[in-house]
Amino acid sequence: MIANVLVTIRKRSRTVIGATLLSCSFMTPQAVRAADCPGNPNALGTSRTLVVDPKEHPRIGTMQYPETLPLADHEVVLTFDDGPLPKYSNQVLAILASQCVKATFFTIGGQARANPEGVRKLIAAGHTVGTHSQNHPLTMNKMPLEKVRQEVDDGIASTLAALNGDKSKLAPFFRIPGLMRAEIPEAYLASQGIQVWSADFPADDWRHVSPQRVYDLAIQRIEAKHKGILLLHDIQPRTVAALPRILNTLKERGYRIVHVVPATADRPATPTEPQQWFMHPPTETVAITRWPKIPNFVFTATRTLPAPVFADMDWRDADILDHAQRSRIAVPVRTLWPQPQLAQLAAVSTLPIPSSDVFRVPEALDLTLLATRSAASRRIAQRPTIAPGAVAPRAQAISARQARHPKQAAHQPPAAAHSRAHAAPRPVARPNESNASVRVANLKKRTPRAEASAAASKRVPD
Repeated sequence: MIANVLVTIRKRSRTVIGATLLSCSFMTPQAVRAADCPGNPNALGTSRTLVVDPKEHPRIGTMQYPETLPLADHEVVLTFDDGPLPKYSNQVLAILASQCVKATFFTIGGQARANPEGVRKLIAAGHTVGTHSQNHPLTMNKMPLEKVRQEVDDGIASTLAALNGDKSKLAPFFRIPGLMRAEIPEAYLASQGIQVWSADFPADDWRHVSPQRVYDLAIQRIEAKHKGILLLHDIQPRTVAALPRILNTLKERGYRIVHVVPATADRPATPTEPQQWFMHPPTETVAITRWPKIPNFVFTATRTLPAPVFADMDWRDADILDHAQRSRIAVPVRTLWPQPQLAQLAAVSTLPIPSSDVFRVPEALDLTLLATRSAASRRIAQRPTIAPGAVAPRAQAISARQARHPKQAAHQPPAAAHSRAHAAPRPVARPNESNASVRVANLKKRTPRAEASAAASKRVPD
């Protein structure tokens, strides 16, 4: 247990010592540069110089790429595009000199040819100079390789001409105009050993906005990420107006400026860890951060395998079919593998087709479905049919009764007649019965009122 405690104390001691040395390497240059800044002892200064190898990290800037510069918390790199333009570029140089701040400038070839003295002023002030194409085209992502090569090479040649051909003064840094990235320009720049710079946050100073808006966007976006590459333009008057306030605010909030230069034979790259090139590096608990790097392999041969033939996918006998195809045999010989056979169906006797007369219905036949007959229709069907000229038996009986009792029929109310008309049918005598039987049936079923009426009628002489 005591051994474990000693090991823990040693690890903590190493961590504290490493953090102290790291903070000293970050803070000491700033204090020295700020103190040595003539006329401004409270200047922001440049905290340190970062040496990078373009071939190891060919593309940087989290606005478009996964990697960015290996900066610590509260470290900022200043970059300026599209110059030099003497009217505003000289003012930007004076502001940076007053704060003893070093930056990176990406010049346009056309501007360098028109103002070569401006390029030489950048080098004399100790800044890093990269290139930004020859004519600043905003269609570099759609250009073919020949036009991309022409824009890149002409921009470099124009800037070198302003520096009297001294290649040691020109950094292999390039920023694509408008950040219009594409595979063709990125691949060509990587083949030339040139590092492509994007940015981590812009200030939108190329838009028609006020200097206050430029200042607000720059500070807000820096505070959001706490470190990174700031994109500005040294040809804009709004940038000249906002730059002093940006530097003063960075100084007040504890930010430090880092100057970036390319690695050379006499100046090796700054030692860094792979996770430092990410804006939000993974912690040490993630296995990928501690996994060994895979070396780049060089393939001596790129022979491709032959394309598969149909025989390779045949389940029956691939070897024989493949041999037949290679031997150019017309008909391949199949093996005696049992093949599925369709069952032979026995002959089925079929019935003769019925003739059409079977389904013919006579026109005179009245067919009625028994299932659809109602009770009323059945009663109507059971009644005897009456000839067109004949009279119904009930009508005959009623006529006879009215003939015998005319007064009773005359004084009968309409309601009674109507109720009797709709009452249940009474049995009537058949046509072959005599009148006597009809009278007997009527007398039996006569009501008392009818009987009284009949007696009164007997008393009255006709």
